[in-house]
Amino acid sequence: MSLVRLWSSRLDAPNPMYEEPEVAMIERNYLFPGVIEMNYQASRRMGVNVYLIDGGTEYALIDIGFLDELTAVLELIRQMDFSLSACKLIVATHADVDHAQGLARAREILKCPVVAHPRSVQALEQGDEILTYARIDAQGIQIPMPRCKVDRTIDEGDRLQVGNLTLEVWSTPGHTAGQLAFRMGNMLFSGDNIFRDGCVGVIDAHHGSNLVDFIVSLKRIRACDVDFLLPSHGPIFRKDDALLDATIARLESYTHMADFGTCAVDWPLLDQWEDELAQGTTDF
Repeated sequence: MSLVRLWSSRLDAPNPMYEEPEVAMIERNYLFPGVIEMNYQASRRMGVNVYLIDGGTEYALIDIGFLDELTAVLELIRQMDFSLSACKLIVATHADVDHAQGLARAREILKCPVVAHPRSVQALEQGDEILTYARIDAQGIQIPMPRCKVDRTIDEGDRLQVGNLTLEVWSTPGHTAGQLAFRMGNMLFSGDNIFRDGCVGVIDAHHGSNLVDFIVSLKRIRACDVDFLLPSHGPIFRKDDALLDATIARLESYTHMADFGTCAVDWPLLDQWEDELAQGTTDF
């Protein structure tokens, strides 16, 4: 029997004499009080950043990652002496396959609700291969995307209580329409909005990206007074206004570039050419 099936059967077991198998305990490595990140905890890169919010009597998970890493993530949780049954909820920052492929199985094992933005529900519940980036025919990418029921939707201004901790929900569309971020004290779990090198989550019209919305979301992050950004990929980092300014300026330039197709709002070159045609002049 696999570990995943063992955990599942343990949670379902009606036998009060059931004895949980012994687990080698490990020390919890908190990034900040109440915040554990699984890649950091494991001292290796397992994929998307999975944050465990430890509220004392219960905990929540922000994202869950790929299905093939789920066993390792759950094993870490058990080794840190957290009960699987104490998981209050799993939050999907958005519906991309690298964040949510393991979501349905995790919901089944942990027996806790999955919450997401209303605009992520269709992609998650239908396992939409295009919107979740599970299928990219031009690059030969085809990743199974199990359908997952969303038990509750959350949106701008909602507050998630996890034991003695509170997460303030931010709607930060752009990378996807359903992208969420979460403020907790002087920290922002910033999803795929921005990474330490100034890169952002992929921008693709087929994926549902919106450049104008993305810029608004980044400006909101730039204007906020948090000290630390905890992204969905790569290391956490201190909020850097100069970095954000440069990223915003780059994305603003993209809105006027043919390179970004229907994600752009215009292409000034064509307006210039139209003027040249009307005036009978050419500039070469």
